[in-house]
Amino acid sequence: MTKKITISWTVLTILSLIVALIFMFPLYWAAVTSLKQETEVIDPNWSIFPRILSLAAYLDVLTKSAIGTWYINSIATSVGITLLVILISMPCGYALSQIDFVGRKIILVAVVVSIMVPGTALVIALFVLISDFNMINTWSGVILPQVLSPVCVIVYKQFFDQVPKELREASIIDGATEFQILIKVYMPLNWGITTALALVTFIGAWNNFFWPFIMTTKAEMFTVPVAITSVSDAYGIFLARDMAVAILAALPVTAFFLIFQKRVTQAIMLTSGIKG
Repeated sequence: MTKKITISWTVLTILSLIVALIFMFPLYWAAVTSLKQETEVIDPNWSIFPRILSLAAYLDVLTKSAIGTWYINSIATSVGITLLVILISMPCGYALSQIDFVGRKIILVAVVVSIMVPGTALVIALFVLISDFNMINTWSGVILPQVLSPVCVIVYKQFFDQVPKELREASIIDGATEFQILIKVYMPLNWGITTALALVTFIGAWNNFFWPFIMTTKAEMFTVPVAITSVSDAYGIFLARDMAVAILAALPVTAFFLIFQKRVTQAIMLTSGIKG
């Protein structure tokens, strides 16, 4: 019996490694292509390894594009979205969980229903609204429409539902306000949830292409995902350089994920549980 189990685990391990290699190959191919000379990239006699290692594509991107400005735009908008999502979602989740007010159930139903509304259905209305406020080609125009996250509200509510009601009641007896209870009593208990949600929100904001693409028409306001397409359009199609831009765009998020992998995984499990 033990021998059969060992064989089964060995087979599963080998299959898992094969699947992992299949999924990793496109990333490897992108990295290898970015390290090739352009003449080698377009050569029909392709090779899985570069014949001559070349950093020309990276130097071309770093010296002939505004990638530094694009990084700043992505960092600023992603951090802004993350902070506002947490600052809005946490009090909302706390109120829906702990405070009994008129219309609470209706608001909760509205939050749950909003999860089922596709974001693309609101694009035209949001664009008109942002245009009326003269926020096109501004960080505010990119950030504000992305700060509402019903999934984060529900995650916070579920967490606060598990906190004993006696904590809030004791704090009220001691004279604390609702804001003080949230900040001094409940917030220290949910740093793990907050960190996980902040990480996955930041990664999602960094990778978002559609809304920043609509909101920005000037090259100096592009975020990194939008800038990838502009490099190809403005300078022609050079595959090695395009792959170099893609690798440079993915590096911050990849490093972010590797450093905080446990928290990101936790957040994905939390949010997928809500969506499911």
